[in-house]
Amino acid sequence: MEQLKHECGVAMIRLLKPLEYYKEKYGTYLYGVNKLYLLMEKQHNRGQEGAGAGVIKMNAPAGHEYVFRERALGANAIQEIFSNINTQIENAHIQDKSADWIDEYAPFIGEVYMGHLRYSTTGRSGISYVHPFLRRNNWCSRTLMLCGNFNMTNVDEIFNAVVEKGQHPRIYSDTVIILEQLGYALDKENSRLYHEFTEKGLDGIGRAKAIESNLDLRNVLESAAPGWDGGYVICGTVGSGDMWALRDPHGIRPAFYYHDDEIVVVASERPVIQTVMNVARKDVHELMPGNAIMVSKGGDVKVEEILPHGKNERCSFERIYFSRGSDADIYKERKALGRNLADKILQGVDYDLKHSVFSFIPNTAEVAFIGMVEGLEKYLDAYKADKIFQAGSEGLLSPEIIQNIMAQKLRIEKLAIKDIKLRTFIAEGESRNDLAAHVYDVTYGIVKDGQDAVVVIDDSIVRGTTLKQSIIKMLDRLNPRKIVIVSSSPQVRYPDYYGIDMSRMAEFCAFRAAVQLLRERGQEHILDEVYREALRQEELPHDARVNCVKRIYEPFSDDEISDKIAQMLTPDDCKTEVKIIYQTLSGLHRAVPDCPGDWYFSGDYPTPGGNVLVNRAYINFYEGNHDKR
Repeated sequence: MEQLKHECGVAMIRLLKPLEYYKEKYGTYLYGVNKLYLLMEKQHNRGQEGAGAGVIKMNAPAGHEYVFRERALGANAIQEIFSNINTQIENAHIQDKSADWIDEYAPFIGEVYMGHLRYSTTGRSGISYVHPFLRRNNWCSRTLMLCGNFNMTNVDEIFNAVVEKGQHPRIYSDTVIILEQLGYALDKENSRLYHEFTEKGLDGIGRAKAIESNLDLRNVLESAAPGWDGGYVICGTVGSGDMWALRDPHGIRPAFYYHDDEIVVVASERPVIQTVMNVARKDVHELMPGNAIMVSKGGDVKVEEILPHGKNERCSFERIYFSRGSDADIYKERKALGRNLADKILQGVDYDLKHSVFSFIPNTAEVAFIGMVEGLEKYLDAYKADKIFQAGSEGLLSPEIIQNIMAQKLRIEKLAIKDIKLRTFIAEGESRNDLAAHVYDVTYGIVKDGQDAVVVIDDSIVRGTTLKQSIIKMLDRLNPRKIVIVSSSPQVRYPDYYGIDMSRMAEFCAFRAAVQLLRERGQEHILDEVYREALRQEELPHDARVNCVKRIYEPFSDDEISDKIAQMLTPDDCKTEVKIIYQTLSGLHRAVPDCPGDWYFSGDYPTPGGNVLVNRAYINFYEGNHDKR
């Protein structure tokens, strides 16, 4: 019901054959450009703030550009980028040109392609923050282009390490700092090879080509990556043609790849590669945590462990909310999340299915809704069987009775439709809230006045703003006897620091509810004690710190917090009783067993940096620094 800012998406392509091969087989030199466009468009859900694309031409002669980049801001950034790219290609009049001419003159047609979709998680925006980032050099083997889906939690430490080496980063952001750090490591690798081949008697162009052909990306990555704390998929390409993608050792951020003798493809989501490359699921591989897929200038493809494999912390929120539901496993998991909630929903409607109407908001919750319906139908089937058995044991069974029992069905309806034309940006204050209440159109004539309960499922309830300003008000107009809001994910209690825009403590309705309960029950001293402990933790080494904020929730059950959230989010003029039901943490892990990362629900951060930042976020909350994260 409320949109979270998505984490970023990445796409990389390396063509392993000469350009004329793709012209002859697929009829166009634009094979790589077209595939990059599709990979990015199919991941549009992962970034609507901006996008960027980059291309490396491996065979461009000296004096001709070999690195191309386009970046744009806004929801239509992908279309803008590729419109500009296509215009430049059309202006070059590439029709019937030779491969040599294409290598020399054609813009954006090369062997290495990089795409990025951006949703900022740090509050910084603008074209200068849009990936890919570029570190140019007159030496192709020292030119570096970088993009990623990541957030580093120890940016200060990485920044200081970069500065101490004598570098001067232009911008204080994790992307620029990582670019400079990797650039420094790439320079070192170049210097190593420069001395090695000089000693072997090479110089000039021969030495430069030998360096390009022998770069060891493993050396580059092992020089920088051990100092990173965060969730990441870091993608890079060298101007001479080497390419890599490295995943964090806990697998927090997702990455998948496919390769054959023609192409190497990397993307953030498996079904995207399946669709774009028209390949089977089994042919698309997960890039394992701590591993990198590396492609040399010569086209050798390696997948190697760069960092020791850590504890499995694959992001469960990725599965619940961000990834495309067309993935076979994600589809099953989201259905299981819905099924898990059936018992609590039945309790919430007093087991009165005859007078309950079930729906979902928004469309992303549809798969969880299907699973919820399956769980409720399982109960209903058992209920019918029991009634038939009972009637039979009493000698009352007849075709009419059987027909009446079997006629009982779940009442599944489309209660709300989002009015995508409605915009509230021109209003402010109460007038904006009034307009927000009309973002969804309600379907009248389905709910029996004062008799029916209305149950709607969402994939997550994080801040609760849209619930209070729009959804509950809208459903209240139907005059049901009860409104039950269901979240397929557990209560989001803690900020995320690994790539999802959930970083301010006071934004979470679960946190606000726990604070309100402490104050109502005379336990406000806990807020003070947690603040003092968080300050004390600031003096400890990063790996010795713990999440102090957990104590805020300890006095209360999940249901107590859910009930307080319902009370807080119910508008003052709402006539109907409102109940909110959340997924349990155990239910989450049953439904999503292979992605146990749950720090936003449990507070168990996968790296020391998470504990550092959550304590700092609480200090900012306590001190009233609401603009700080």
